[in-house]
Amino acid sequence: MSTAASAKNGTWRNWGGNVAARPAREVTPASVDELAAAVRKAAEDGLKVKAVGTGHSFTSIAATDGVLIRPQLLTGIRDIDRDAMTVTVEAGTPLKRLNVALAREGLSLTNMGDIMEQTVSGATSTGTHGTGRESGSIAAQIKGLELVTADGSVLSCSEKENPEVFAAARIGLGALGVVTALTFAVEPIFLLTAREEPMSFDKVTSAFDELWAENEHFEFYWFPHTGSTNTKRNNRSAGPEKPVPQIQGWIEDEFLSNGVFQVAQWVGRAAPGTIPSIARISSKALSARTYTDIPYKVFTSPRRVRFVEMEYAVPREAVVETLRELRTMVERSGLKVSFPVEVRTAPADDITLSTASGRDSAYIAVHMVKGTPYQAYFTAAEQIFTAHEGRPHWGKVHTRDAEYFAGVYPRFGEFTALRDRLDPDRRFQNDYLRRVLGA
Repeated sequence: MSTAASAKNGTWRNWGGNVAARPAREVTPASVDELAAAVRKAAEDGLKVKAVGTGHSFTSIAATDGVLIRPQLLTGIRDIDRDAMTVTVEAGTPLKRLNVALAREGLSLTNMGDIMEQTVSGATSTGTHGTGRESGSIAAQIKGLELVTADGSVLSCSEKENPEVFAAARIGLGALGVVTALTFAVEPIFLLTAREEPMSFDKVTSAFDELWAENEHFEFYWFPHTGSTNTKRNNRSAGPEKPVPQIQGWIEDEFLSNGVFQVAQWVGRAAPGTIPSIARISSKALSARTYTDIPYKVFTSPRRVRFVEMEYAVPREAVVETLRELRTMVERSGLKVSFPVEVRTAPADDITLSTASGRDSAYIAVHMVKGTPYQAYFTAAEQIFTAHEGRPHWGKVHTRDAEYFAGVYPRFGEFTALRDRLDPDRRFQNDYLRRVLGA
C-alpha cells in the first residue's frame, strides 16, 4: 500500500482519507523555473495554488480547487557543505531518502520525527517534530530556504538574507509561497541507544520532570483504559552498534506494532465494547528492549495502521496536569479509545508560528483508527488542551481559528503582515488558511 496521498478520477485524497479535493489541474514541475512559471500561469488564469507532498496532514492545509503542484520531480541533494556542516535538498525529497543519503555520507540530522514518509517541505511547513530536551523540530534545523512567491519570483532566505521571511517561512503553512529547496544543519553521524520499557501512568507522570531532564529524547505512549505506558529514552552512545536483531525487529515493529495492532483496531471497530480488554493486552504485548543504532533507525518507525490524529502543544510545565485531565475525561465519558496517546517534548524556538515558538513545549497526540468516529473524543480532548493555551499541530485535526491563534501566538500579527506583503492577492489561499490566518 502506498504511503503517499492518492489521486483517482481527478480527486486528491490525503493519507488519512479524511480530506478530498478536486483541483482544476495538476502540475509536476521538473525545475524551479517551471514551478515559478506554473505560479505565474495560475495567476493569469485566476486560480489558487497549493503544493502537496505525501498528504500526511489530517487538515485540508494542502487542498485546492485550483492548481495542485506536486514536487516529486524536485528531489535530491543539491549540495553538501562540510565546512558549514549543511545539506541543501530539493523540496520534494522524502525524509526517508534524505536520511539514507546523509547516512551514506557519514552525516545526520540532529533530531527527527517518528515517521519519514513525508517530503522535507511538507514536514517542515506544518511543523513536524520528534521529541527532544535541547533539539527542536525538523524546521528548527533549517539554515536557509528558497521560496517561489506569488509573483513567480524566487526568494532566498536565511538569518542574513531576508531574515524576516526566514523567521516565518520555516513553518510557513504554504501561505507565503512554494518552498523549492531547504538547507539543514547536519552533524557527523552518531549512535543512539534506545531504551524502551513499560512504566505505570502514575510513575511516568510523577517522575516526568526527572525523565525529561535525564534524557536527550524522552517520549511515552499511554494506553487509555489502562494504567500502563510504554516509555522510550534515546541518548547518544559511544557504541558499539547493537541494532534490534532482524527477526525480533520484524516481530516487534511489524507483527506487533503494525500487524497485530491493525487486527486489534479492526476488532475494536467491529465491537467497541472489547476495546478496554484489547488495550490491556496491547499495553503488555510490548516488552522492554534496548538497542543502539544510527539516528534515523532509532527515531523513526513504520506506521502502516491508518489513523486520524489531533495533537496539541501545551507549555511543558502543564503537561502532567493536562494528561491527568485527559485520563479522567476518558474514564468518565464512556468513550472507547483503542489508540495510545503519544507524549513528546520540544525546547522553545524562534520560528514565528512554531508550536514551540517562545516556550518550552510538550505535545499530546490523540488518535483514532481510520474510519471510526473521532469527533466526540477529539472535541473533549480539545477542550482540555485549549484550557491550557494549547497550540494545535498545523497538520492535524483541530477546530481553532485566527482569533484563537492571535491569543496563543505572540507573533501571530507578524506572520499575517508578512503574508499581506508576499501574497496580497491570496494566490496561496484555501479554506483552511482562511480559517487559521483570517481572510
